[in-house]
Amino acid sequence: MTLQVTSELFDALLAEAAAARPRECCGLLLGEAGERRIDAFTAATNVHPQPETHFEIDPQTLIDAHRAMRSGGPELVGYYHSHPVGQARPSATDTAMAAGDGMIWAIVAGDTVTFWRSGNAGFSALPYRLVSR
Repeated sequence: MTLQVTSELFDALLAEAAAARPRECCGLLLGEAGERRIDAFTAATNVHPQPETHFEIDPQTLIDAHRAMRSGGPELVGYYHSHPVGQARPSATDTAMAAGDGMIWAIVAGDTVTFWRSGNAGFSALPYRLVSR
């Protein structure tokens, strides 16, 4: 099944990555995993000490998202970050950091956004289509 991504979210991720350059932007993807849909995101502060080449999502942003989910809020389905000087695919660092937990990762580079699933065997590309809200 193809992942559905709202065109508004797609455009917002591109804009956030451009605004953060030369640092990596990062945050959370929200939607419905069972429906394979992403329709919102929460931007997070990149708290990594080397934000030009690495990212670390602010832990408070993750805590807040989990609390909201338990209270009936949107489902956390994955994470996103940008590669200001790289390609829109998982880097060796991304692969080393990934938990292999089935979460979706979006990677933004230039005017490209790609989506990946983190699994036990590494990342696998996810086909997607843009949809209206």
